[in-house]
Amino acid sequence: MDRQTPNFEFEQLAFDRGLHLVAGVDEVGRGPLAGPVVAAAVRLDPLCIPAGLDDSKRLSPKRRAALSEQLHACADVCIAHATVAEVDEINILQASMLAMERAVSGLQRPPQHVLVDGNRLPDNLRGRAQAIVKGDTRSLSISAASIVAKTWRDKLMVDLAQQHPGYGWERNAGYGTSEHLKALQNLGVTPHHRCSFKPVHNILYQEKIVTL
Repeated sequence: MDRQTPNFEFEQLAFDRGLHLVAGVDEVGRGPLAGPVVAAAVRLDPLCIPAGLDDSKRLSPKRRAALSEQLHACADVCIAHATVAEVDEINILQASMLAMERAVSGLQRPPQHVLVDGNRLPDNLRGRAQAIVKGDTRSLSISAASIVAKTWRDKLMVDLAQQHPGYGWERNAGYGTSEHLKALQNLGVTPHHRCSFKPVHNILYQEKIVTL
């Protein structure tokens, strides 16, 4: 079976309906124990689409960085996030929806149609959006958004790793690897950890019992 690669069919269908401002949106960072959830919205210029766009997970960090730079140069791009505090307050799913809404609202020109990765639509995008399961492997606009979002978040986690060494965020991007979990036990919880996530919550609960 051939590997599915993103194309411009969803965008072209919207163009054919007279919707000429079409953006793709994707988020990254639902699973990590630390760091914000980040979304990017990208409206591609059909005459200037970088070659090699694909699901960000299929690309090397070097290739993602190069494509992200090209996208910033030739597309309408907005990056937004929901904070760790918002993740803990409204849950990770709603925080992901919020980040995507913010990314779309930050584009230079409001899109007439939005292609959203996944099977859910943010409330504020209903009526002008289309959910596409595995959209980052099917739509060039969504794959572009996934590349921009992951590149930005990975860089952020490298920066945060310098402020909080020992957790391996420069390697694990905040995900719950064995290195990260061991550091949580030994070094404790930082302000960038999601306290509502079970491994972090359990550490805090243990600390609370010890101090009682």
